[in-house]
Amino acid sequence: MVTASPGKHRETRTPVNAVAALQLLIAVAFLSIPVVRSRYGARAQAAVEAELGRQGVRTTVMTENGMRLDAGGHETWAPVGIAVSPAVPAVLGPAGSSWAGTLTWVVQPLVLIVNCVILYSNLTAVPSVTAAFARSGDAELQRIDVRSMLRAAEDGFPDWVMPGLQNLRHVIVFAGSIAVLALLAAR
Repeated sequence: MVTASPGKHRETRTPVNAVAALQLLIAVAFLSIPVVRSRYGARAQAAVEAELGRQGVRTTVMTENGMRLDAGGHETWAPVGIAVSPAVPAVLGPAGSSWAGTLTWVVQPLVLIVNCVILYSNLTAVPSVTAAFARSGDAELQRIDVRSMLRAAEDGFPDWVMPGLQNLRHVIVFAGSIAVLALLAAR
C-alpha cells in the first residue's frame, strides 16, 4: 500500500489554494466595476450632463446615443462575465477537478488580454471618444469638449475611485494573473 506523505499533500494543495485565492481576488476586482458604477454612476452622469449644459450641448445627447455611466448594459454584463471566468476554475481547483488547470491556462491569459484592452481604453479615452464622436455624424456630439466631459465624469465618482481603485484593480489583475500562471507552471 502506497500512501502520500502529509508534506507532499500540503505542497500540492498550497499552490491550488493560492491559485484559487488569487483568481477570486481577480474576480472581485472586476466586480468592483459594476458595484461602483451602480453606487455612483448616476452622480457621474449628472456631472456629465451639467458639463454638457455648460458647453451648450443638449444634456440628453449622451443618453440618446446609448452612452451611460451607471451599471447598466455592458458596464455590468462585461465585468461580471469576466469575473466569472477566473472564479470557475478557482472553485474547481480546490474541489479537485482536473479541469481547473486547463481552464486556468485558457482563462488567465484571456483575462490579461482583456485587462490590457481596458487599460489601453482608459489611457486613450479622450482621442478614442473624440474620434467616435467625429465618426457619428452627429454635429452636437462633434462639438463636445471631450476632455472636459470625461473630467466631469471622473469628478462625479469619489476621489478614491479614479485613479486609486482603478489602478489597484489593474495591479491585482496583472500581478495576480502572472502569479497564477507562474504557480501553475511550477506545479
